[in-house]
Formats: sequence, structure tokens, C-alpha cells
Amino acid sequence: MPTSFDFARAPGHLIRRAQQIAVAEFTHALADLDITPVQFALLNAVIDAPGMDQVTLAKTAAFDPATSGSVIARLEAKRWLRREADALDRRRKLLFVTPEGALAVEQMSATVSQVQQNILAPLTAKDQALFMALLHQLVSGHESPADPCAPS
Repeated sequence: MPTSFDFARAPGHLIRRAQQIAVAEFTHALADLDITPVQFALLNAVIDAPGMDQVTLAKTAAFDPATSGSVIARLEAKRWLRREADALDRRRKLLFVTPEGALAVEQMSATVSQVQQNILAPLTAKDQALFMALLHQLVSGHESPADPCAPS
């Protein structure tokens, strides 16, 4: 009889579970605002670089352009993001956070910071710092300069 794979101790499984926990914490804390972690990330990326296009935004936030397109549409529907045609290339759409979107991000930021603390709460302060350093090293080690989502 074959022995089963111990998936409960596999990095992929634990990373997936950690992602589920992170999304659940975020969703619970921000349920009243009807925003996802992806939407929050994209809004912040556009705040950091107003006028970027959708492809650049997808690369910056490490999402595929198709996914970011539907997220952008939902943010537009909330009137938190607007697109405007590039004067040099009318097919290219530039993205800007609206004043309503900036206010929403400002109002959410403290809660999102608390969510990050809640995610790490089971760890001691020393272990939190080590975990974050190792997590950053793991992600950085798998990113290629050309495509942040591609394995190296």
C-alpha cells in the first residue's frame, strides 16, 4: 500500500493556507467596504504612480493583466479609479485614483495595518521579523526581473 504525501507539512500547502488566512482576515475586517486585498493593492499602486497604464499596474502589483482588468472595472464602478486615454496613444488607458478612492484608502489604511498585525499575531516579535525576512527572500528568489510572477 502506498504511503500518502504529508501535504500538511508541504510548503505549497502551508503557503496556500496562509493566503487563505490572510484573505479571511482582510475580508472580515473590511466587510463593510466591500473591497478585496487585490483591489486595495492596485489602488495603492496607482496612488504611488498616478497615470500608469494597466499593463504597468499589473506588473507592479504582480497580477496578470486580465485579472487586473476586471479589478480595474470594479474599482471604476465604485468611482475609486478612473481611466483616461493617453494623449500620445489613444488606445492606451492611464489610471488615476479619484478623490473618493483616495479617501477610501486613507480610511482603510489603519484597518489594513491592523489586519497585517493580526496575521502575524501567533508569532513572537522576533519570529515575525524573521518570518517576514524569509518570506521576502522566498518571493524575491522566485521573481525574475522581466516578470514578477514567473519562476526563475
